[in-house]
Amino acid sequence: QVQLVESGGGSVQAGGSLRLSCGTSGFTMNRNCMGWFRQLPGKEREGVAVIYTGGWSTFYADSVKGRFTISQDKAKNTIDLQMTNLSPEDSAMYYCALAPMLGCGTYSLRSSAMSYWGKGILVTVSS
Repeated sequence: QVQLVESGGGSVQAGGSLRLSCGTSGFTMNRNCMGWFRQLPGKEREGVAVIYTGGWSTFYADSVKGRFTISQDKAKNTIDLQMTNLSPEDSAMYYCALAPMLGCGTYSLRSSAMSYWGKGILVTVSS
């Protein structure tokens, strides 16, 4: 059974940093497309960053390029999202997601591309 569990969220002031981690179990992490999405109440879930775990290709939403970095730790079976220079506009519920496919692309930033989801974790950035 696929399980994705997010951790590391919380509150931070504008300009600060947070690191989110997605713990995985129930599947082999290698050769999947995995990523982070976020959602505000009443709004659509949007892709933040994705990574192909069979290689190192990554894709980012324009709004986070240069500030967020997605990475994988194969020893720990985690997908991490390092977020820097945070702004109040980054406040949202953040979700870890998995698409069991051989590769990622910009299309992977659409929520419809993902098959499995974590329960989400809240990030709040105050001004």
